Amino acid sequence: MIREMRNRGMKITEIAKELGMSRPTVRKYIKSKRPPEYSKKKRISKLEGFKLYIKERIDQYNLSAVRIMEEIKKKGYTGGYTILKDYCSTLRKDRPINAVIRFETEPGRQAQVDFGEFGYVEIDGARTKLYAFSYILGYSRYRYVEFTVDITTQSLIKLHLNAFRYTGGIPSEILYDNMKQVVLERRIKASESRFNEAFMQISEYYGFTVRLCYPYRPQTKGRLSGT
Repeated sequence: MIREMRNRGMKITEIAKELGMSRPTVRKYIKSKRPPEYSKKKRISKLEGFKLYIKERIDQYNLSAVRIMEEIKKKGYTGGYTILKDYCSTLRKDRPINAVIRFETEPGRQAQVDFGEFGYVEIDGARTKLYAFSYILGYSRYRYVEFTVDITTQSLIKLHLNAFRYTGGIPSEILYDNMKQVVLERRIKASESRFNEAFMQISEYYGFTVRLCYPYRPQTKGRLSGT
């Protein structure tokens, strides 16, 4: 586990805090060829007193680990994010996966994102195409719109962060209309599509799942198309 956490890019200080070990002990196990020998005494996880609450929040609203982290911190949680994320992933494996994304969604579950063209603007004497970034929450239809001339992946990431701050949270999943900044090669089965790695790293960091509209099924994107 220690080498795996190190390979994921975690610092020695972070690993030590997560596992309740000293930094010298962590360094010893990283350098050693033998697997770490843990004490037989079972250490009570800092997550223990919050597991029932976490399960209820995932069962009811399928909240992201980031959202749950914010909530349980207010309730006194002092543990790390990695152990929380792993626990949330375990809980989600037992949840049924809907075959079709419903038009009506639960609060906090889904948002939809799209770019729309809004003609041209003149910038430094050059005629430049103007786009509107549209982010809409599935349950409340609360919308954030920002105009931009930059639709690169880095710009899309920045626009998402602006939308998260404006709406005050991050949904469990976000639906996209096969935009190239998110998916490089779309297949009939979304799981077989080739995604933009830079964007997927951001989705993993902030805890939301990327969903794609079904090909030839515009009703899966009704929130944006109909508003």
